[in-house]
Amino acid sequence: MQTRFEIATTGPGLYEFTPQVAEWVTGTGLLTLFIQHSSASLVIQENADPEVQTDLQNYFSRLVPPTTDPSMRYLTHTYEGPDDMPAHIKAALLPTHLSIPVTDGGLALGTWQGIYLFEHRDRVHRRGVIAHLC
Repeated sequence: MQTRFEIATTGPGLYEFTPQVAEWVTGTGLLTLFIQHSSASLVIQENADPEVQTDLQNYFSRLVPPTTDPSMRYLTHTYEGPDDMPAHIKAALLPTHLSIPVTDGGLALGTWQGIYLFEHRDRVHRRGVIAHLC
């Protein structure tokens, strides 16, 4: 069974889409989520305290700053904007797919876990995530 989720983003940050996935899953099996983009990621993270998402965003922004930062001047892929190549680096460091057990029609996530799209670009995007349940 497959579907495609479309997640609208308005810039860098974590966008939870656990409720949409939870509404779609049925039965028991293994859910695979795969993002169809090379400048965004998927993560399972705490969904109780929004400071966690803020801190993750701030950490990765410091770890891989835009190409306008003097420390990043060695990068050559800059024609799509100063956030593009750093977004590809972040996506290379973070998962682009997730595997989540599904038990009796529910996601087998921990109490404080949620599924997030981690947007790495500055612009508005509509990101596609393929879900496959078997």
